[in-house]
Formats: sequence, structure tokens, C-alpha cells
Amino acid sequence: MNDRLDDLDTVRFTKPTHQVTNQPPPLVGYNAWTGDAILRDAVQREGGSWIAGRASDLGELVGSERLQMLAAQANRVAPQLRTHDATGNRIDEIDYHPAYHELMTLALTGGLHSTAWTAASGGFVARAALNYLWNQGENGTACPITMTFASVQVLRNAPELARAWEPKLTADHYDPRLVPVGEKLGAMIGMAMTEKQGGSDLRSTQTRARRVTADWYELRGHKWFCSAPMSDGFLTLALLDGAITCFLVPRVMPDGSRNRFLIQRLKDKVGNRSNASAEVEYDGTLAQLVGEPGRGIATIIEMAHLTRFDIVVAVSGMMRAALNQTLHHCAHRVAFGRALVEQPLMQNVLADLAIEAEAATLLAFRLARAFDRQKTDEHERLLTRILTPVAKFWLCKRLPMFVSEAMESIGGNGYVEEHPLARAYREAPVNGIWEGSGNVICLDVLRAMQKTPDAREALFRELGPAIAADGRVSRYLDVIGTELGNAHGLEGRARRVTEMLAQVISAALLVQHSTREVVDAFCAARLGRDGGKSFGTLPGRVEVEKILERARIRT
Repeated sequence: MNDRLDDLDTVRFTKPTHQVTNQPPPLVGYNAWTGDAILRDAVQREGGSWIAGRASDLGELVGSERLQMLAAQANRVAPQLRTHDATGNRIDEIDYHPAYHELMTLALTGGLHSTAWTAASGGFVARAALNYLWNQGENGTACPITMTFASVQVLRNAPELARAWEPKLTADHYDPRLVPVGEKLGAMIGMAMTEKQGGSDLRSTQTRARRVTADWYELRGHKWFCSAPMSDGFLTLALLDGAITCFLVPRVMPDGSRNRFLIQRLKDKVGNRSNASAEVEYDGTLAQLVGEPGRGIATIIEMAHLTRFDIVVAVSGMMRAALNQTLHHCAHRVAFGRALVEQPLMQNVLADLAIEAEAATLLAFRLARAFDRQKTDEHERLLTRILTPVAKFWLCKRLPMFVSEAMESIGGNGYVEEHPLARAYREAPVNGIWEGSGNVICLDVLRAMQKTPDAREALFRELGPAIAADGRVSRYLDVIGTELGNAHGLEGRARRVTEMLAQVISAALLVQHSTREVVDAFCAARLGRDGGKSFGTLPGRVEVEKILERARIRT
């Protein structure tokens, strides 16, 4: 008897203690384009189907272990500032992890910055497809890409500058060398607008400019946030004869000398770690005029309009990435005798996330089509004016909640840095801060509704097909009309109005382009009174299995 007990104890104590069971495998080896029918349908419907080949290549990269590794490395090792060289010369350079440079090479050679400008047609939709995919993999590199993309429009206000810079800004090359723009294979643009006393209020700009030659101005001042400070040029604002004016600050002068672009320190940000953000000092810094003197804010708003659009697309892509991770985990993880994805309450949560992600995708690509057609179609131009801030506000507010719910669905594994959701969680809030915080954006929505009545009418006209098809959209629009009709305290209700507009537009797009199950779930939970305040509160009659099957990424 004792011998048998001894044998049993031996077995117990020699059995491995770290056998891994019931742990989902990493989500790798899939194609984020070919496996996503909702995305492919949206791109085709809105006029960008010609990008399918390039999107498939990028989708394969996004779903690869390689990109996940590069993203982790670039965010784990933060950029480092070197203000001086070994002999005391001021150099103001930033060292990045090699993974960052590899990511930038992949993005820029893939045309993430240039496609909207170089395509014969459908360039904005096609580029949105690439942007949507890229932001499922790494977000810090998306910041300099977005600014470079949007700067093209702004520099066209200065034809001579555009002739020198646009060919470099739209070249599909990554060239990090600090050399004059004429020697670059490809160039990038950053922004330095915000000052410590003003924040979003650009009218508080205190940086000053004075003319020193026919073509050059000298700047003196301090910028509290400069994004991507290793760029080749920076769009910035300064007072010229007391009026706020837009300028381009080159990093390197035409003769090869360094401009006095003094990087004081790098910001230690919550997220967006792979991308450097800095405080910079202008001290006799040379710059060139962009646009008309005194119209600096109006000039730079052209850029903000495009970067806000990019944020809409990026956020919808980030939602899709979080949904993919969550669906994958719940399909493989077993608890209480069943896979998580088979459990009714988890199904409700997942289906709620799925309808939110699909609505965001449809909204982003409808906006992309409007940007593509705005020059030839007045309705589309007006839509970009009103739909851009509405979508920017709403999706940026939903993303942190969305990623948090996805992380909770995964559990403790989602809360450790090895998991992609940890990075997404830290990344999510910045989208609502950059390019106009929530209040700024919602006041812009009111401004568009009140000062551009044609934009308001264009928005309501856009809802026409859905109003005719589904009475729930019509009834909710009546509620919005009542809200807008009450002028008393309307500014204080700007967020409420913007949220309602976002909901009705999303519902209208789903009515036209999604399935009955998705439409019924969205309308019940978002337009009616049957949904709760948190994710996972869809009414019981919702057909969650069909919603989840539609949302599943095909691997």
C-alpha cells in the first residue's frame, strides 16, 4: 500500500506544471482585406475597387506575425532625443528603433500617404482602404503619414512651394536623411501649431514672424506640441504684422545647413509611443509664407479637414482590429463548459460590438466617397463639411469604450502588454484630442448647421432613401428636428445634437447596405428605447448568431 502511494506521489510531482491548455492561439496568418467582406463591399460600393490588389497585399501584412512584432518593438522602445553631438554642436535629432523605420518604409512604399493625390479616380476611397487596414496594425506611424497626406492640399496655396515639395511628398519612398528637400527621394511634413497658453484656441498664437528677404521670414516663439519632429518641413502659425499667418519651416535649408529648429524635449505620452511629439523653440528660425498673410487659421483648417477625415477612417479600422481580436479569443476560449462565443450574454456583447464596428466602417467610407467627388458635386462637398466633424466626434468617443469592452471580453490576457489590445487601449483616447477635442468639434457641427444651411439640407437629403425604407429612421429624425428647433441653450447641447446626428446617419447607412439582423439590432439599441448605455445590452429578440457570423474575419 505504501509502495503504491509512493508511486502516485512520484507521478504527481514529476508532471509538468506549465502545460498550456485552453489558451487561444495568437491571431496571425490571416488577411485583413480578403477576410473582411464588410470592408471589401464598402470599398467597392464607394468607388475604390481598383485598390483590391494592393489592399490584399497590405491585408496579408497586417495579419502577419511580422507586423505585430514590428509594432510591438517600435512602441516598446520610445524615440530618444539627442540635442547635441559629441563635440557640443546642436543637432536636435531623434533616434528611433529600427522597427519604426521599417514600418515607415512599408507604409510609404505602399502609398498610404499619396494614393488620394496620385490616383486617376477614387483615390480617397482607395487610400481610406489602405489607411483602415494599416491602423489595424500600428497607429503611431499613421500620424506623420496623415500629416504628409493632408499637407499637399495646404501647400497648393503657395504654388512655388507646391512645385518644389509636392513631388517629394507624393513619392512612394521613405527617406529619413536630413538633407535639402531637393535631394530627398521622398519628404514628410509635420505640424507645430499648439502653444502652451492657447491649446485649441489658435487665435492665442504668440509666435512672431518678420520678413528678412523677399522669400524668407524669421520666426521667434515656442510650440507646445510638434508632431513628428524629424519631418522635413513643418506647417506652423505665427503673427505677421499682428495677423495670424501660416508658414512652412524647412528642417534643412537649401544650402544644406540646419535650420534653427530647436527641440526642447519629447513628450512622454500615454500612448502613440512609436511617434515622437516634441516641444520646439523658434529662435531666428527661417520659414516661407503659405497662403495669404493674416489667413493662417483659414489656411490650416484645410489641413485639419483632411486629418479629421483620416482620424475617422483610422478609428473605424481600430474598432475592426479590436473586434477581430475579441471574436478570435471568444471562439477559442472555453469557460464553464462552453466556448465563450456560444454563451448568450457574451454573444450579446460581441454582437453589440459588431454592429458598432460595421456602422463606423460604413460611415468612414461614405465620407471617403464624398471627398472623392467634392470638386464636381456640390452635394458631396457639403456632406464633407458636416459629416466630417460629426463622424470625428462620435467615433472618437466610442473607440475608448469599444476597446475597453473588447479588453474585458478577453480578460486578463488583454490587459498585459504582450497583447495588441493593450497598445490599442492606450492609443484610443488621442484620436479625440488631436485635430480638435470634442467640444471644438461639436461647436464646428453647430457652425456648419447654422452658417451653412445648404450643408444641413444636404445631410437631411442624404437620409432620404433610409427614411423611405425604415420608419425608425424617420421617427428619430423628427426627434432631432425638435432638438434643433429649440434654439435656447443650443450651444450647451452641441454634443447631444452631434451624437444624435451620428446615430441617425449610421442607421441610414446600415438600412441601405447591411442585413436585416444588423439593422434591427442597431435601430433598437441606438434609435429606440430598447438598448442600454453599455455594450452588451441589446434586446433579447436580436438575432446575435447571424450578426456574429457576418462580422467574423475569415482566416
